[in-house]
Order: sequence, then structure tokens, then C-alpha cells
Amino acid sequence: MTSWRNVAAVGVAAAATAILQNAAIPAAHAVGCPDAEVIFARGTTEDPGPGPTGADFIAALRDRLPGKSVGTYAVDYPATLDFATAVSGISDARARILSTAATCPDTKMVLGGFSQGAAVMGFVTSSTIPDGVDPATVPAPMPPEIANHVAAVTLFGKPSARFMRAINDPTVNVGPNYLAKTVDLCVDNDLVCDPAGRSFSAHNTYFDAGMVDQAAAFAANALQASWAATAPAAPSTGPAPAASIPVTAHLGGTPPPVTRTPAAPLGPPPGPVMAAAPAPGIAPGPGAPTAPVL
Repeated sequence: MTSWRNVAAVGVAAAATAILQNAAIPAAHAVGCPDAEVIFARGTTEDPGPGPTGADFIAALRDRLPGKSVGTYAVDYPATLDFATAVSGISDARARILSTAATCPDTKMVLGGFSQGAAVMGFVTSSTIPDGVDPATVPAPMPPEIANHVAAVTLFGKPSARFMRAINDPTVNVGPNYLAKTVDLCVDNDLVCDPAGRSFSAHNTYFDAGMVDQAAAFAANALQASWAATAPAAPSTGPAPAASIPVTAHLGGTPPPVTRTPAAPLGPPPGPVMAAAPAPGIAPGPGAPTAPVL
């Protein structure tokens, strides 16, 4: 099987992605951009598109985001048994991520992949070229600031180090800018992702195992947190007035008595208040008080 080390230089694709890497990211939100976009890479031998696992994940994620628009992009690559062709998937996914960040800077991205597609997306997030790989044969790492546009990374059945060694390819390591945003799911005994796995049939049970739903919940929470962090602050209306009477919660019975604290005097200490002098020309009537009024 052809390894990464023997992959031909990507030529035009590398040049195109290099241009995208250096493109400036505008500050304005372009019209028609979705609130979120899922960029998903299908597994080996699956039909073009996001694949069954990807489609289930996208549907579950949309169910958790009512009122939000969620765009999708299926990574374009062969997804054959020749893992060396995964390089074209890395290049395509990278180009889409950079393009979305440039044209829709307010759109939050969710990156995902199943099986070989999980390896593709893991390599896309990497901050370095794997050891032993000729940099001229693979796309360069994405600029660090692109991570700010990615809310979550969801990987299903990512090939283990054991599996990658068996096909003479480098280990898949998620980059440090994306690690905290990543959920890396592996069904027990999965031959592809479990270092001790022996069952290939387990590799196709992610939906039945509830892990698609788990990843959708993870991504939805990450998106909500990302939107909240970038939402404009609400205008201030001043401090809320303090309650004049404290309220204590109670369960049944008579509420506890409320004690009111007298307001502090605004002037001199309390003392006798003298009756006002009669207006000029008006004599005090009989029985008018002459003593101080308390």
C-alpha cells in the first residue's frame, strides 16, 4: 500500500491553499452565511457525501439547534482503501475551512469525520507536519487564528496509532489549538480505533451505540457557548433597585416576620419641630399651640 511518504506533490492544490492561507479575513458578516457549518469527511468506500454516520450526526445536531441555520459541506476525496489519497481530502477540507473563515467570519464551524475521514480531519487540525513526511507532499498547517472560527471537532472511529503503523502511515494527532474542542469517540473493540480492538463489525455501530447523539450534544453545547461569547453586550439600564423588604423562601406555614430598618436621617438629629410662624397679618386663633410640636 502506498504511504504518505510516497505521495506526489500536490502542485496546484498546494498553491491554491497557500493563497487561501494568506488571505485576509474580513470583519463583516456576509449575507447568506449560516450560523454554523458542518464540514464532514466520510469513511472508506462510502458513497460521496457526508456518509451515513455524518448524515445522522448532522440531523441530530440540527434537532438541537432550533432557530439556527446549519450549513453542510462534504469533504471531496476518494475515500478508497489507498489511504495515501487521503491527502487530497486534507487539502480539500483545509481549503473549505479557510474559505468559510474568510467569507463568513461569524459562522462557527464544526469539523467531523468517520474512520478514514476522522484521520483526514485530525490531520487538518494538526499544527505540524508529521515526522518523516516531506512537507512538499502535504498541505501546510492552518494559521493558528483559524481555530477561533471552529467551535467543535467530532471524530468517530479515528484510526489508532496501531492501525496507522500497520499501513505505514503517521499517527493522527489533533493539534493543540483544537484539542479542547474535540470529542474523539471509539466503540469498544473497534478494530480501527481501539488499540486492543479485534472486531471490524463494531466499526459500523456508532449510531446504535449512541455516540452520534453524544457528539451532536457536544457540538451543540460548544456552538451555543461560542455564540454567547461573541454576542454583543446588552445595553446597560443602570443598577437594579435594591429590594426594600427582604424575602425569605419558606415551605408552608406562616411567613417569617419582616423587620424594617428605619431610614437614616437626612439632616440634623431629630429634635423638636417648632410650629411655623403665622403668616403676616394673621393672628393666631384662640387655643393655638404655643408648645413645640413633637
